[in-house]
Amino acid sequence: MSSAEDDEFAAFVAARGTSLLRVAYLTSGNEGEAEDLLQTALERAYRNWDRVRYDNPEPYVRRIIVNTSIDRARRRAILRIIPMHTPPEPSPYETDVDLRHVLMDTLRALPPRQRAVIVLRYWEDLSEAQTAEILGCSAGTVKSQASKALARLRTALGGRSSEGMIRNVHA
Repeated sequence: MSSAEDDEFAAFVAARGTSLLRVAYLTSGNEGEAEDLLQTALERAYRNWDRVRYDNPEPYVRRIIVNTSIDRARRRAILRIIPMHTPPEPSPYETDVDLRHVLMDTLRALPPRQRAVIVLRYWEDLSEAQTAEILGCSAGTVKSQASKALARLRTALGGRSSEGMIRNVHA
């Protein structure tokens, strides 16, 4: 493009830029989007300036703004329709193999009665009464053994919820 054509294009933008920006804003409803639309339209008009400059270039640029705005709105609508479901990130406690090994090793290190209480209460999801009946002890003993075992597990797991961990390891 020649220097005269560049000057002619610059004069057009200076004279009609505000009006075109208003059209872009009204078609998009967003100031940032309007600026992008106008920039895109002016770029396309500049590439075809030798052809566009003889007629009134403003309707041509307006049409680019409107068509680009419609295209972008369609693209956004399609992206809302297309399922972009990404599964939620799994909790590191549920899938961390090393943590599972730590939990299993800690369970194995518990005294047999505490380990049995933990397994029956949280792994098998039995009530305190059912656990007491199976172990042949009182519900109070089940509660105290569970409390001691959970304290040891929490210490080994760094204070995390050991009840939830046991259920997750089992799943």
